[in-house]
Amino acid sequence: MKEFDVIIIGGSSAGLSAGMALGRAMRKVLIIDSGMPCNRQTPHSHNFFTRDGQTPHEILTIAREQTLKYPTITLLHSEATQCTPITKGFEVSTISSETFSAKKIILAAGIKDQMPDIPGFAECWGISIIHCPYCHGYEYGYQPTGIFANGEMAFELAKLISNWTKDLILFTNGKSTLTEGQQSIISHNNIQIIEGEIAAFDHHDGQITTIHLQNGSEIKLKALYARLPFVQHSDIALQLGCSFTDQGHIQVDAQQKTTVPGVYAAGDSASGIRAIANAVNSGTMAGVMANLELINEVFLPGKE
Repeated sequence: MKEFDVIIIGGSSAGLSAGMALGRAMRKVLIIDSGMPCNRQTPHSHNFFTRDGQTPHEILTIAREQTLKYPTITLLHSEATQCTPITKGFEVSTISSETFSAKKIILAAGIKDQMPDIPGFAECWGISIIHCPYCHGYEYGYQPTGIFANGEMAFELAKLISNWTKDLILFTNGKSTLTEGQQSIISHNNIQIIEGEIAAFDHHDGQITTIHLQNGSEIKLKALYARLPFVQHSDIALQLGCSFTDQGHIQVDAQQKTTVPGVYAAGDSASGIRAIANAVNSGTMAGVMANLELINEVFLPGKE
């Protein structure tokens, strides 16, 4: 068994930023990463200073190189499958039956989106079927755009996306669950509501061209916004007994601490703000606070 100060589960933006903070604190760190970030299909990332417009792969490559220059940081390309508390910390096992221990754990494995079973949707996800106007809305500004949602989420998205384009259609993909008041406001803003179920998405390399409805109708669009259900990419938080929010994120406080002592969480797994800048910020906070906890356990009387 190899011993570390901190094991970070997940090596994308949040995990690497946590690792860098800990590496600069001269902590012995293991980052376990499966290589499946949720933005891997996205052609360009935006709204992050110094890297605006670069691909997620380019940004991740630079981040990995800069983080791993610190000699106390090790990156393991694997998948953490089990984490259990031990006397002074935690024991982590991987899919290849390797076992490691650490005093602290940082969960940064992100989430997995649950795609609807509609032909063409998954191929367009992150390219022209998008979740965040702050990340991608500028590129589709003023263009024919759809919203794939129903109920309260549909109303909130219609209000939000109307900032970027007035050429909007709301697809509820079945009977609308909007209130009469919400429907009235949406119609007042000249947003069409279509309740027919979607049969398929035509696209070229992930770029939407046409939406086909079950009733035979065809609608030309350039982009579609969707908020999908998701699951945690790793079940380690569940194994450890961490609490979750109603939305399904790992519950953390302002210091990125979970409800389990010694366990922190950062990035998409612990926040609904799906942006690199937020992942980096929360990862840094998790690394800093994990290091502070380690310091206190040694420096303050009675903490050992």
